[in-house]
Amino acid sequence: MDGSNAPWSEQFRAAGEKWTDLEAAAQILEDSKSAVLAQKVSEQGDIPVNRAENNVKSSRFWRDHIEKIVEARRLANRAKIELEYIKMRYYEWQSSQANTRAELRSLGSTT
Repeated sequence: MDGSNAPWSEQFRAAGEKWTDLEAAAQILEDSKSAVLAQKVSEQGDIPVNRAENNVKSSRFWRDHIEKIVEARRLANRAKIELEYIKMRYYEWQSSQANTRAELRSLGSTT
């Protein structure tokens, strides 16, 4: 996070929106993987399907496509960690506030 002074709820909302966008991008790539493979296989022309599939899977295009899927998932996972980090910081802040209140109450009752 950027050390924002925005309220915790706003930081969580922004991080949550980023995560959902990146998650959706990763999911569409993963879900369309077999459709992309089928399209590339059909572009191979009139050759046996297993050979066409092998040609596609051994191509630079396919390697780049798989790398793009993995990178999209990595970014989505990183955004999810950031979302959880903001939540944890909020809980730490909340606990610190409760401890401070308890300390002040105990000081007030002893004086």
